[in-house]
Amino acid sequence: MSASPASGWRANLVLYAAFTANIGIAVAKFVAAAITGSSSMLTEGVHSLVDSGNQLLLLYGKHRAKRPPDAVHPFGYGRELYFWAFVVAILIFGLGAGVSIYEGWKHIQAPEPLRDPLVNYIVLGVAVLLEGTSWIVAVREFGRAKGDHGWWRAVRVSKDPATFIVLFEDSAALLGLVVAGVGIWASHAWGDPRIDGAASIVIGVILACVAALLARESKGLLIGERADPALVETIRTMVAAEAQVTAVNHVRTIHTAPDRVFVAISADFEDKLAMGEAETLIEGIEHRLRATLPQLTSIYIRPEKQEDAPPIG
Repeated sequence: MSASPASGWRANLVLYAAFTANIGIAVAKFVAAAITGSSSMLTEGVHSLVDSGNQLLLLYGKHRAKRPPDAVHPFGYGRELYFWAFVVAILIFGLGAGVSIYEGWKHIQAPEPLRDPLVNYIVLGVAVLLEGTSWIVAVREFGRAKGDHGWWRAVRVSKDPATFIVLFEDSAALLGLVVAGVGIWASHAWGDPRIDGAASIVIGVILACVAALLARESKGLLIGERADPALVETIRTMVAAEAQVTAVNHVRTIHTAPDRVFVAISADFEDKLAMGEAETLIEGIEHRLRATLPQLTSIYIRPEKQEDAPPIG
C-alpha cells in the first residue's frame, strides 16, 4: 500500500490545531522574553510566530488548490499547494533560522544580566503541553496516511506536503523547547548568560536543517513527480489486459494535486483495428481506469506502434 493524501478535513484539523497552539505559545514566549531578557525565549517566540504564519499559508494554499480547471489552467490549480509549501520552507529558513542565529550571536556579543528564570520555565512547560498536543495530532494523521511505508519513506513518496510540514515543524518546535530549557538552566547554573545565546544559535541550526529538508521535498513536488510505482503498474496491467492491445509502450504520470494524477499512455493496437473501433476501445479503457482508479483525473491514450515509441517509461 502506498502513502495516501490525508482527507481534507483531517489535514485541515492538523493545520488548525498547529496554528491555534503556535499563536498562543508565541504570545507567551514574547512576554517571557520581555520579562527575563532570555535570547533563546525570544527566538522561540519568533519560531512559534513563523510556524503560525506557515500554517495559515498552507491553509490558503489548500483553499486555492481546490479551484476547478479553466482555460488558463486546464489541469486545475492543485499544484499551487506545492508552491506555498516551498514558500513555507523559505520562511522557516529566512525568518525562523535567520532571526534565531542573529539573536543568539547578538546575545553572545552583548549578554544581558541574568534574571529570575521562573517565568521562562512556566512558559516552556505550557508550550511543551500545547506543542505536544499539536505534534500528537500531526503524528496520528501522518501515521494514518502513510500506509505500509516507513516514516521516512512516507515523507519521500508523499504528495501532500501539508501534514509532513506540520509534523516536521512541531518536531523542531519540541526539540527547540528542549534546547531553550537547557540553555536557560545552564546559563543560570554556571552564571554565564552567553550560554542562552548559544542555545538560540542551536535552535536556528535546527530550523535551518528542517527548512532545507522541506525545501527539497517541496521542490520535487513543484517541479512534478510521477505517481506511485504501484499505481503506474496497475494502469499498465489494466491496459495490457485488453485483447486488442498488443503492447503497452509507456505509462507516464504526474501529480497535478495530492489526490489528482495526469496519465499519458502509449499503446500498440492490433493493425486490423478500424479507426471507429479503436475510438470505442480507448473510451472503454478510459472508463474502466477511472472507475478503478478515481485519482486519474486526466487520461490520454495514444495509439503508437511499439517500434516507433520512445524507450521511456
